[in-house]
Amino acid sequence: MTTNAHASGRRAVKAVIPAAGLATRFLPATKAVPKELLPVVDRPVLQYIVEEAAAAGITDVLLVTGRGKTSMVDHFDRRPDVEARLEEKGDLKRLAEVRRTSELADIYTCRQGEPLGLGHAVGTAASHVGDNAFAVLLGDEFVEEDKPLLPAMLDLQARTGGIVLALGEVKPEETSRYGIASVNPSAEGGDTVEITGLVEKPAPEEAPSNLAVLGRYILPASIFEAIDNTKPGSGGEIQLTDAMAQLLADGVPVHGIIYRGHRYDTGMPLGYLQTVVMLAAKREDLGEEFRSWLAEFVAGGAKG
Repeated sequence: MTTNAHASGRRAVKAVIPAAGLATRFLPATKAVPKELLPVVDRPVLQYIVEEAAAAGITDVLLVTGRGKTSMVDHFDRRPDVEARLEEKGDLKRLAEVRRTSELADIYTCRQGEPLGLGHAVGTAASHVGDNAFAVLLGDEFVEEDKPLLPAMLDLQARTGGIVLALGEVKPEETSRYGIASVNPSAEGGDTVEITGLVEKPAPEEAPSNLAVLGRYILPASIFEAIDNTKPGSGGEIQLTDAMAQLLADGVPVHGIIYRGHRYDTGMPLGYLQTVVMLAAKREDLGEEFRSWLAEFVAGGAKG
């Protein structure tokens, strides 16, 4: 397979997680607790995302934070007092889980001074990322652990260079919530497509397809210059989709991988609650009892 002038040949090893948003949909819960730390049973959303990155071989994670979000960094720090107490109690299982959070990856942070859009958030990572390709993982969604997507995206970008995006099929009436791609078949085959255009949040009648850009991106370092040259777009924000569209127009190859597994989207209360229920129902330690109670509750017979 031939490569091109935009191919890096080196698999990305750094990830950026934009997590500076105000999470107004979850107020007042997120007044003091970052949305990214809301628990899904016994792990916060953000831990699922860092675990996804670590499982794909990413060892360097940059959290783009905002005011009042320092606790996200604390979650991945050591807690000798908690560890000592668990060790005294002989609770080695929980001790291992607590220690594991600080061993997943090297966690760094930078501050997005104002919430000026996803493109602006990614742009703050320029000095940390340098000249290498890197992954962007949105802080409110993740995929099934046994159906990962990130490794295939990283491998594809190392071969082809340019941009690699995660795509998912959405209902036509949902296109106005996403960046939507127009695509052609790719020589890579399978669920890989060549992206020929990107439109940010189009109305259903104007959408070029039903393939939405999901919250996983592998980007070249040239995205930073494109972001600097991007004017505010939808919502008055600097949109990452617009910056990627500029690179596409400049001849940078853009590929997408259509994800066929389940994407857990915790960005809105309904999706968050669905995620909690689905993952709780799958748990070996409480799933059977929880499913039984849930069935009874839905039937109208369960008590609180």
